Amino acid sequence: MAELGASPLPSTPPARSPLFRAEQFVWLTARVLEQHLFTYHFLNGSPEAVEAALDAYRNEDGGYGHALEPDLRGPVSQPLHTAHALRVLDAVGRCGGQRVERVCRYLTAVSTPDGALPAIHPSQRGYPTAPFVPVVDDPPSDLLATGPVVGLLHRNEVWHAWLFRATDYCWQAVETLEKSHPYEVEAAVTFLDSVPDRTRAEAAADRLGRLVREQRLAVLDPDRPDAFPVASGYAPGEHHFPHDYAKSPDSLARAWFTDEEMTRSLDHLAAGQREDGGWSVRRRRWAPAPALEARPRVTIEALRTLRAHGRFVG
Repeated sequence: MAELGASPLPSTPPARSPLFRAEQFVWLTARVLEQHLFTYHFLNGSPEAVEAALDAYRNEDGGYGHALEPDLRGPVSQPLHTAHALRVLDAVGRCGGQRVERVCRYLTAVSTPDGALPAIHPSQRGYPTAPFVPVVDDPPSDLLATGPVVGLLHRNEVWHAWLFRATDYCWQAVETLEKSHPYEVEAAVTFLDSVPDRTRAEAAADRLGRLVREQRLAVLDPDRPDAFPVASGYAPGEHHFPHDYAKSPDSLARAWFTDEEMTRSLDHLAAGQREDGGWSVRRRRWAPAPALEARPRVTIEALRTLRAHGRFVG
C-alpha cells in the first residue's frame, strides 16, 4: 500500500483502504472546511481553498466564531474558536501576515488581567454551549486556551506584544502543574513543542511526562483501559493514549513512552476506524450537531497522526 501523501499527483486511494473509507466519510458528513482540509492533506488540495473556507468563520474583531469549535454555538468570537483557526492556518502553512496580526489584536482585547486567555469569554452567554464549558463572568486565565495559541504563534515565528506576557503565563502554569488532566497536558505540549527556549522546554516536558505517568493520564495498555482512571468531568470511557500527547515523533512527549507503548497506542488508533470510515468523538455528546461536525476533524487528526508516525493507511 502507498504511504499517505507519498505521491505528488492527485490520486484515488484504493477502494476499501482506510484512506478511501475516510474520504467517503468526509464527503458524506463534513463541513466545507474539513472537506478542503482533507483534500489538502491527502489529495494534494490547495491551501487557498482551506483559507477561503476558514474565512466564513472570521469576525470583524479579528477572532473566529460561528461554531468553528463545534461545542460553542453562535456567531461570537471565542478564544477556543480562534485557537482552532490558528491550527488550521498552521496546518496549511499560512499562519502569518495581516490575518494573524488581526488575530493578535483580538487576543489582546479578550485577555485576562495577567495577559493570558480565558477558556470562554462572557460574550458566549445566551448562545448554546456544551455544559462542560460553563460561561462565567470575569473568567480566569486558562492554560487549555492559552498554551496552544502561544505555541502555534511561536512555531510560526510570529512576534507580537501580546505574546510576551502570555508566554510568561504559560511558563508559570506549566512549570507549577501538580494535578492536571489530559486536555490541559495536550495544551502544555503544544506550548513546549514550539516555545523558543528549548532547554527550558525539555526540562519542563521531562517533569510533565513524569506527572502524566504518575497520575496515569495515558492508557498504556489499550486492552485494559479500565485500569486507568478517567479524569473528573470527562465522559465515561474518555481515555487518552500516548498518541494523543505525541502526535508526531518530533514532539517532546514522544520521550514519555517506550517504543512498545507507542506501538500499542498507534495500533489502537488505527483500529478505531468505524465501519462508516470515520473515527469517533470521545468527548461527552450533548447535542447531535456538535458530535456530527466534530467527527470529520477527529478523523483527519487520526489519519495525520498515523502518517506522522510512519503508518501506512492508504
